[in-house]
Amino acid sequence: MNKPIRRLLVANRGEIALRVIRACRELGIETVQVYSEADANSLAVKLADRSVCIGRAHSGDTYLNAPFLVNAALMHQADAVHPGYGFLSENGAFAEMCEQHGLIFIGPSAQVIRAMGDKAMARKLAKEAGIPITPGSDGNVSGIDEARDVAERIVYPVILKASAGGGGRGMRVVWNAGGLAEAFREAAREAKGAFGDDAIYVEKYLTRIRHIEIQVLGVGDRVLHFGERDCSIQRRNQKLVEESPSPALTEELRSRLGEAALRLCRHVGYTNAGTIEFIFDEESKQFYFMEMNTRIQVEHPVTEMVTGFDLVKCQIQMMTGEPLAISQEQIRINGHALECRINAEDPENNFLPCPGLITRYHSPGGPGVRVDSHVFSGYTVPPYYDSLLAKLICWGRTREEALARMRRALDEMVIEGIKTTLGFHKRLLEQEQFQQGNFHTRYVQEVFLL
Repeated sequence: MNKPIRRLLVANRGEIALRVIRACRELGIETVQVYSEADANSLAVKLADRSVCIGRAHSGDTYLNAPFLVNAALMHQADAVHPGYGFLSENGAFAEMCEQHGLIFIGPSAQVIRAMGDKAMARKLAKEAGIPITPGSDGNVSGIDEARDVAERIVYPVILKASAGGGGRGMRVVWNAGGLAEAFREAAREAKGAFGDDAIYVEKYLTRIRHIEIQVLGVGDRVLHFGERDCSIQRRNQKLVEESPSPALTEELRSRLGEAALRLCRHVGYTNAGTIEFIFDEESKQFYFMEMNTRIQVEHPVTEMVTGFDLVKCQIQMMTGEPLAISQEQIRINGHALECRINAEDPENNFLPCPGLITRYHSPGGPGVRVDSHVFSGYTVPPYYDSLLAKLICWGRTREEALARMRRALDEMVIEGIKTTLGFHKRLLEQEQFQQGNFHTRYVQEVFLL
């Protein structure tokens, strides 16, 4: 039995920090917010019960500095640490460090994080669990020469992936042998900078496929799934829009994907919140395991809107030893939800990040509309971190109603002073193919020539 959580350190920033603070407030748990000098005036700092500055702006000195985070938790007598997503959320060493110092890490065990965080190892475990995987290398490749041998065996195009990666970083699509060497160097360099690990593995790159993920929650010896999210609207492997349920799945396919996700979780002894990501080929109706994210996802509100469960509260509650009275039969998909990620980027200039002062901000509202955001009028978006400003989530009884509400909400939302992706999302929702649910992972690239 874990000890009660009276005080929790939020080891992240931005909207996810605020999301954790709000969940803790409802649970009666005090929060300690860490922050860099660049985030001193953030909303999370203002709303947390306590806050502590852990360094200058660079993430390597602050949000990626495990000893600083653990010391802050101990200094403020926190019982637990919530890593959010990104930064150290899938870092086994950080989870282990927390556990060694008597802190409850809100997530799976360090052992599971390491196993599933190593994408090559995760493929091996999925194969052991009887889940189809895409053709590719048996684990990480030793260098460019081995990557080239694998690519020739499985036939181009291929995709190079960072073994410790996530969020589209450390990934490169290679269409022919001539582009492999440079792509390998770029992927390894990006992976090293983002995750401190330059290990790369190779997969067959399948075109015109869907990216579908299953939300899971391991509770003791039980594993639950909360349906799927369709994350196929992407740009350069970065998700832009997510929705649940997927317009591409039949009930039979939905059931098969859910069972495959549960089978893998049982195989590895998974606990807490996580996501099993699949590639789905609509033509053959075949799905393949892609990877697992051992953390809460950016797009978790989509699932919360259609199931009615607060996933962040669930993952905190279960770590206290408190019984989580949820059965698989109680989890039902009600209606339809979509999420648009609003970023501080200029879509007219290759989505160039656009930090700066927000001079005017207005959040939309009304039935079925939710906004998860940390920004406000007068907030300065720092240039050092991810460009996410807000997640606009809309629910409807049908997909058509959810789309109508999203169009309304996008028109109501105001962010002035910097460039944002609001206009891009409005144009996307005007596309007939998108309205019909007829799209794939290369849809944005083909339609918008991005």
